[in-house]
Amino acid sequence: MEWVKINEYLQIAMDKAVFYFPKIVLAGIIFWLGFKVVRKLVHWVSAALKRTGFSETLRPFLSSTVSVLLKGAVLFIIASILGADLTGLFAILAAAGFAVGMALQGSLGNFASGILILTLRPYKMGDWIQLEEKFGRVVEIGIFSTDVLTPGNKILIIPNSMVTESVVTNYSEKGMIRLELEVTMPYDESFPKVKEIIAQALRDVPKILTSPTPEIGIHNFDSHNVQLIVRPFVLPDDFWEVTFEANKAIKNAFSAHQIKVAYSEGVEMGMIGE
Repeated sequence: MEWVKINEYLQIAMDKAVFYFPKIVLAGIIFWLGFKVVRKLVHWVSAALKRTGFSETLRPFLSSTVSVLLKGAVLFIIASILGADLTGLFAILAAAGFAVGMALQGSLGNFASGILILTLRPYKMGDWIQLEEKFGRVVEIGIFSTDVLTPGNKILIIPNSMVTESVVTNYSEKGMIRLELEVTMPYDESFPKVKEIIAQALRDVPKILTSPTPEIGIHNFDSHNVQLIVRPFVLPDDFWEVTFEANKAIKNAFSAHQIKVAYSEGVEMGMIGE
């Protein structure tokens, strides 16, 4: 009786082996060929992205994403050949994807914005940008955030969704920045004279660009002074250095030419010291 059962089990095992052996062989061949094809496709995608000028930060991410998706497709094909029921697996993946998506809404928004920034490139590494009163040089563009180094040597980590939802000023796009310097002069002073003094002072600041010519004009009038705006052009990396040097040069020029100013305590004129 026992030998009969053993023979039955052996027969069942033989039948299963005969039934599944071709499928296992086919699955193995597909696994080997599929992953080999995937590697070639990922290499081709990476080369194509490089030729089209995609960001160095975005290329590895896109290549990895393509690799994971293609390998997943190969594994699903193998599972189907082996006769696995994928209906339940798809349902579990769909539910998990929905749950993860709800939990990571903010992160997914930053992720999508990061893809847009890296693709459209409104700014690049090294550019000087301003976003909602935050000013600095871009030191890293990531998938979820952009790192900006301020003139005060602080790193601002700005979520990418904030970038795509706000107005970004790129000071480096045109290769130069226009400074906005505020200067005052007394009402009884000659504007053409003061304008020439300021222009000469700016010419003595080495890093101010000679083209375009610095703009000097009357901006407003208050109870004590005539308010002037001085707009020289500089390279983005020279922004703060030239700001300080230009203000220093203008003050020294006013002192040398005895240009007076009105103090806020009253209308009495006072001299500018060294």
